[in-house]
Amino acid sequence: YGGTGRAAPTCIRFRRAIQNGEIKYEDYTNFQMSLRFLAGAMGIPFLPTRSGLGTDIIGKWGFSEEFRKGDPKIPDEKLIVTDNPFKGWGCGKVVLLPAINPDVALIHVQKADKFGTCRITGALYADIEQTKASRAVIVTCEELVDTEEMRGKPNQNQIPSIHVSAVVHMPYGAYPTACYGYYDYDPFYLKEYAKSAKDEKLYKEYVEKYIYGVRSHEEFLKLIGTERLQTIKADPEKGYAVNLDRR
Repeated sequence: YGGTGRAAPTCIRFRRAIQNGEIKYEDYTNFQMSLRFLAGAMGIPFLPTRSGLGTDIIGKWGFSEEFRKGDPKIPDEKLIVTDNPFKGWGCGKVVLLPAINPDVALIHVQKADKFGTCRITGALYADIEQTKASRAVIVTCEELVDTEEMRGKPNQNQIPSIHVSAVVHMPYGAYPTACYGYYDYDPFYLKEYAKSAKDEKLYKEYVEKYIYGVRSHEEFLKLIGTERLQTIKADPEKGYAVNLDRR
């Protein structure tokens, strides 16, 4: 999924690149992609589902046969619809989704130790499946803690160190989006981005200011300012910022 929530439900620049024919793409549902990551994490070639039956996701393919043959990382078929081999289980057709094993996954977590053991609080989405499916994993974390702290509550650690290639201590690493328990998303920044992304001149100015104009994440945060970051600080009990003007 590419987007920034309410400010830009779909990723503006990515969508424009697709519409202009600048990149090749192929659509799956969010749930289908989660299953593809799960299959990759399990080390199996595909997983069956009913997701997508009766929709254009089944019939509309983005990659041509020639393009598929030219890239070994792309499956020969986007998906396969076949008969349910187990009769009497309430469905006649199933969708077989190919596994996916990304070269690199980047995820942000609340806590990690230097070896890569990770703890995520709040919603997990497909982070664990993506981590286990990927050949290399780079983790950024709000807090880099001692291994003994992670061992104190091992049942809360979802990602073991064997799956992680590198750990980077990066407070506010999810900004301008949210990190549960630490800070909320920044509606001011996201609205500014959405406005800029729709206009070529404004977008160029945005990129020069916020991307090429800073040398590090720390410089980027300084540009945003302490006062702004304070407004999105999460309430320790609720996990998100209270009284935040989200309009």
